[in-house]
Amino acid sequence: MRRVMPGAGERPEAGHGSGDAGPEPSSVPGPGAGRRSQDLRDFLAAYPARHPEDVLTVGEEIGGEDVAALVMELAARGRAPLLDCPRVRGLGGTRLVTNVFASRHRVARLLGAEPHEVHRAYQAGAARRRPPRVVAQGPVTECVAAGGDIDLYQLPLIRHFATDRAPYITSGVVAAEAPPGIPGRAGNLSYHRAMVDSRNRLATSLHSRGHLWQLLRLAAERSRPLPVAMVLGGHPLFLLAASARVGANVDERDLAGGLFGAPLEVVRTPRYGIRVPASAELVLEGTIDPEQRAEEGPFGEFSGYSSSRSTHNVLTVETVLHRRDPVLLDIVGGNTADHLNLARIPREAEMAQKLVERFPEVTRLHYPTSGTHFHAYVALRRTRPGQARQVMLGLLGWDPYLKTVVAVDEDVDVTRDEEVLWAMAAHLQPHQDVFVVDGLPGSPLDPSSTADGTTSRMGLDATRSADFDGVRIGIAEESVRTARRLLDAHTAD
Repeated sequence: MRRVMPGAGERPEAGHGSGDAGPEPSSVPGPGAGRRSQDLRDFLAAYPARHPEDVLTVGEEIGGEDVAALVMELAARGRAPLLDCPRVRGLGGTRLVTNVFASRHRVARLLGAEPHEVHRAYQAGAARRRPPRVVAQGPVTECVAAGGDIDLYQLPLIRHFATDRAPYITSGVVAAEAPPGIPGRAGNLSYHRAMVDSRNRLATSLHSRGHLWQLLRLAAERSRPLPVAMVLGGHPLFLLAASARVGANVDERDLAGGLFGAPLEVVRTPRYGIRVPASAELVLEGTIDPEQRAEEGPFGEFSGYSSSRSTHNVLTVETVLHRRDPVLLDIVGGNTADHLNLARIPREAEMAQKLVERFPEVTRLHYPTSGTHFHAYVALRRTRPGQARQVMLGLLGWDPYLKTVVAVDEDVDVTRDEEVLWAMAAHLQPHQDVFVVDGLPGSPLDPSSTADGTTSRMGLDATRSADFDGVRIGIAEESVRTARRLLDAHTAD
C-alpha cells in the first residue's frame, strides 16, 4: 500500500496495540475488566477469525461505486456482512473496509451483548465515562506531513454514488477542544461529510448545527478560526461514541472510554494539541474559518436523496498524521443500514432509557431502516386510555429528527416492518387513532421540510383498544419446532 502523503516524515514504531482484540466480553467492560484493544486493525484481525461467516472479502479489483452497489445489493438479499475490499481502483493499494455497522448483531457483539440488549449495553458503557489518557506517541504519529508536503488529492477516497459531486470522506470524525474561559463547554466529536477542494482544503458541511457549529460561532465572536482535527479510521467503538447525543458539557472522548472500559488513549496533534486516538489510521489537523466558504454537494444523504443542502464550510489542513499503509474505514452513505445504524443506535439507546424511566410500560423501541431517521416504533403494555398517545408525544418531543411514531402492543415485533404494518391494519382507526402536530423544527436534511426547516409530526396508535374483540391466531410450539427442523434439514441438503 502506498503512503498517503508524499515526503511524509516517518517516526519509529510506537509499540501501541496488542495485535489481538482479546475475547469478546459478555458485557461492556467494567472498571475491573481486562484491557481491550482500541486499535481498528486488532478488530479487523480478530473479528473474521471469530465470525468468518459474517465477513465477505472481495478479492477481485472493483471500482469505488461498486462498493456502494455491493452494500446495497447485499441488503436487498437480506445480508449485512462486514465487507473487506483490498483491491479498489484508484486507491493505490489501500485496503478499504466498510459495512461494519450494517448488522445490529455485529454492533451487539462490539458491545458484548445480545441484539435485544444493545440499548442497555450502550447506555451502561456510556454512563461509565472516563477522561482520555494522553500518550506521547502512537501508530498515528508514524508519518507526519506539513506545509508543502500536504496534498489532499492523494487521500484514498471513493465516489459512492453516481450523483455525488466528488469522492467523499464519509467516516470523518471532527474533534475539537473546549473553548477557554467558557463554563459548561467540553470538547466535541462529530461527523461531517467532506470533499477535497484543493491541495490543503476540504469543503465540508456542519449541517447538524450541533456542538461543533456552536463552537465555531464562539470562535467567530473572538474573530478566530476554530482548531479541529478530522479522524479517519478508528476502532468501531470510538465511532459509536462519536455518534452520541450528549450535552455541551460532555466530551464524547470520555464516553468512548466508557465503551472501551478504559480511558481512550490519545495523542495531541502537533500544532493545536487536539486529542485524537493514538491508534487512528489518519488525522487531518487544521482550522475552520468562520468566514470562509467553498461549494460542496450534492452528496447521497441518509434520506435516500442526493442533497445539496450544506453550510459550505472550509477546513484548511495544516498537518497530516497517518500510519504506514493506512486502512480506509468507509461508511457507505445514503439510506444504508451501515450509515443509519451508526447514528441511530446511540439515539435509540438514549430515547429508550428516557422512555422507560418516564413510562415503565414501554417494552421495546426500534428505528426502522425503512424510515431512515424519521420513523420510530414503540411497543408497550397498555394499562390506561391515552397512554400510547402520551408515550408518542414524549418521543416526538425528545427526538427532533422523528416525524412519525407508531405505538403497538408488546406482542408485536417492532424490528419487523410487516408486523407493525399488520398492527396498523388490524387495530388503527384513522379518525380517532392519529394525531398531527405541525410547525416544529426538524432535520435540515429532510427533503420534505419547509424552507425554514420546520416539519409536522404524526403519532399513530396501533395498540388494541380496551373494547377490542379479537384473539390473535397461534401455532403450537411443537409444530414450530417441527417446521424449523424440516427447514434446517432442507437447507443443509
